[in-house]
Amino acid sequence: VCEGGCSKIVVNYKDRLVRFGYELIETVCEEHNVDIEIINQTNDISYEEELTEDVLAIITMFSAKLYGKRSHRNEQIVAENRKLFSKDDKKETKDSN
Repeated sequence: VCEGGCSKIVVNYKDRLVRFGYELIETVCEEHNVDIEIINQTNDISYEEELTEDVLAIITMFSAKLYGKRSHRNEQIVAENRKLFSKDDKKETKDSN
């Protein structure tokens, strides 16, 4: 948009362009003479409702990141434990022979 690579952005729904901060993208597009066409317009909502949706989107995004990191960490712990236990099993098998 800033480099003049397009003259129009077409999206199905407004929130598919950005989760939050639509007004910022809209302003940047206006400054660079880029139109935004939203195919499926939803009902206009109040500023407070839009702000609430933005805050919820931010919380959802950070929650997903937090739980994703925990999940990744847990997967690493499980993998390390499997390696340790498989080494112990091999060692016990050799010792019993």
